[in-house]
Amino acid sequence: MPSRSSSPHRALRAATAAALCATLLAACGSGGDSGPDAAGSNGQPVNLTFWAWSKGTKEVVEAFNASHPNIKVVFEEIPSGVAGGYAKITNAVKAGNAPDVFNVEYSQLPDLVSQGAVQNIGKLVGGDLRAKYLPQAVELTTLGGSTWALPLDASPQAFYYRKDLFDKAGLTPPKTWQEFRATAQKLKQAQPDTRIATFFPDDPVTFEAMAWQAEAHWFTGVGDTWTVDVNGGKTRQVAEYWQQLMADDLVRVQPSFSQQWTASLQKGETAGYLGASWGGGVLKSTLPDASGKWAVAPVPTWDGNAASGMVGGTTFAVSKDSKKAKAAVEFATWATTTPEGIKARIASGTSSAYPAAPALVPVAKAAFKADFYGGQDIYAVYSDAARSIRPNWQWGPVMGATNTSLKDSFGRLPQSGSVQGALDAAQQATLAELKNRGLKTRQ
Repeated sequence: MPSRSSSPHRALRAATAAALCATLLAACGSGGDSGPDAAGSNGQPVNLTFWAWSKGTKEVVEAFNASHPNIKVVFEEIPSGVAGGYAKITNAVKAGNAPDVFNVEYSQLPDLVSQGAVQNIGKLVGGDLRAKYLPQAVELTTLGGSTWALPLDASPQAFYYRKDLFDKAGLTPPKTWQEFRATAQKLKQAQPDTRIATFFPDDPVTFEAMAWQAEAHWFTGVGDTWTVDVNGGKTRQVAEYWQQLMADDLVRVQPSFSQQWTASLQKGETAGYLGASWGGGVLKSTLPDASGKWAVAPVPTWDGNAASGMVGGTTFAVSKDSKKAKAAVEFATWATTTPEGIKARIASGTSSAYPAAPALVPVAKAAFKADFYGGQDIYAVYSDAARSIRPNWQWGPVMGATNTSLKDSFGRLPQSGSVQGALDAAQQATLAELKNRGLKTRQ
């Protein structure tokens, strides 16, 4: 995929990185461990501990271990980041018993870097390796000119919908958010017990992708100062839109991937899912009895032109105290840039990850059985969406505080509070945490 980055974008990213690293001078100055942990250097296999929750990970580890006798990866599945995974990781780092390598989403990486939880692996990641990944993914894993993780996937937005229910109501996938609202109204009229999609109160990342798509900019780092705009500008437009959808009972409000949400999909009470490229595998594994009924469309946009944020997206990071960075990077490189690594993940049937290495998209497409989507070429939809990911989005160094505040406030919706109120509270919580960590801010 061609880079959408501009020179101002690169300059802004560099300034942001400098601001982040102002609090991490020691960390930013250190390189990845270059000690003698290369695979089999002492005649014994290197044992790596690895924590993750992404679908298909178990199969990736099994395939790696089978083909790499000099490195043994010991995998432990942990809860997703928002469900306690990040707390487990940070607690382990503080206790000095963190795994050698773990998965972390792009949004959380600057936070973990700011806490000194991960290693700078720049000395182990050459230009040839970086060139294999999407430029956007490389930028999101590069802070202060240093490499802090290797990207696994990009996660552009997509709209999954029950084609049979849409056909029954005489509807087609909406191209704009205005059409999305109109379609939601028509669907409710035609099928009173059915709603078009769900607002996830426990998952701020989905809302953040909506703001990203709308060209909001929550964090801007210049020099050693951060500007925070969680609750203003384009984000306000998104907040008002979703507030009205909830007020008019046009969407459901249910926790993401909960039994409640799954049952609603199974019963046809929810006919759509606003997710990301990885969501194709989630639906397929969650709703096996619905094979052939679902389809994928581009996510609606405000003006009808293709545009996307990213919902999640995963990287491989090496914990700060690991003495096995070389082996960890070798494992992460294999998992993210080889056909064998991607095929192992996708062939599990539970993952539809869109590779951060564009050359491997055909491998992912061939490995994913699309019968659940009636044979549709869903990777064509993902590829178009990936090309439309908005540039200039930056994640801040205290996303844990931002997301905790949003979850707390979103959790009271729709009974009390408002989306905008949640954003106002998150703005203040974010500024307070930045101040707590000694970072300068400008509102």
